[in-house]
Amino acid sequence: MRRSPLLVLLIFGFNSLFAQDLTLLKLRTETSRSIKKDADTSNWNWKQGGMYNFNLSQSSLSNWAAGGDNFNMAINSFFNYYTLFKKDRHGWDNNFDVNLGFIQSTSLGGRKNDDRLDLLSKYGYKIDTTGVWYLSGLFNFRSQFFDGYSFGATPVFTSSLLSPAYIILSAGLDYKPDNTLSIFFSPVTSRTTLVLNEKLSALGKYGVEPGQKVNRETGLFITVNYNNTILPNVTYRGRADFFSNYYNQPENINLYMTNLFTFKIFKNLSATYNLDLIYDDKIRIFGPLKKSPGLQIKSIIGIGYTKNLQQKKKVIPNTMKVISTN
Repeated sequence: MRRSPLLVLLIFGFNSLFAQDLTLLKLRTETSRSIKKDADTSNWNWKQGGMYNFNLSQSSLSNWAAGGDNFNMAINSFFNYYTLFKKDRHGWDNNFDVNLGFIQSTSLGGRKNDDRLDLLSKYGYKIDTTGVWYLSGLFNFRSQFFDGYSFGATPVFTSSLLSPAYIILSAGLDYKPDNTLSIFFSPVTSRTTLVLNEKLSALGKYGVEPGQKVNRETGLFITVNYNNTILPNVTYRGRADFFSNYYNQPENINLYMTNLFTFKIFKNLSATYNLDLIYDDKIRIFGPLKKSPGLQIKSIIGIGYTKNLQQKKKVIPNTMKVISTN
């Protein structure tokens, strides 16, 4: 049978279109599979987590022969949040701490007993084959939120937001043998002290010259961080900073140390013990008879609600590949 030219053209066109559809479908499948594979192997994985603790204690007395305050209440809270990144030779640790506490009693009135704001960020690049030495840069900011007073016969105003505040910029070596310990050593560190409150600045507090608001120092800096479960249901989180000013009495080492023990009782019920130690020879203890530097000690014990924030992985794709065909 003789076919018409029109029928032949229709059959040829249909076959061509069908072949093109198969080719495009295959290309789409291969392209989708390639992009999915690339995304799985080139992601940045961030680990996030933290802890929140809230302690409340209250006591009251009525016709109590032994004496004491008729009413006493203390509230203390601690918040920690961290984000960690590690890929190939790169590592970036970020840590944010907030401590707040308040006490109210009939004899002393209301006052704070804890107030701290601390931000630490450290980036490291692995430089050895064992994976324990990093060439690192560090940034630390530490201050407080509310006004502080030294209480005696007459309350004395001693501190405020950004008065003082400490800023550390540092470059050095970081030794990290495992996930629980980090020892950072820097021979070149800039330490800046801010006293932005006009009254405290005029008095020349915290090492600034009277009337000035900024004091800059250059020196040696070491910080040790440790976080581990030391006993069943007992965790310890500690940090110790040491700084020596090259140009002004380098033998006087400044110390900042914080320790937190958490004793787990039930799922969200824990006892905590916090111990902070500070020594800075430029800080003269406030008071009429206390004109020399001394070791500052803060100790807080509490039982309350503790919540470990859920650790998550935040996936951020850092590459995008485009597949083209000729």
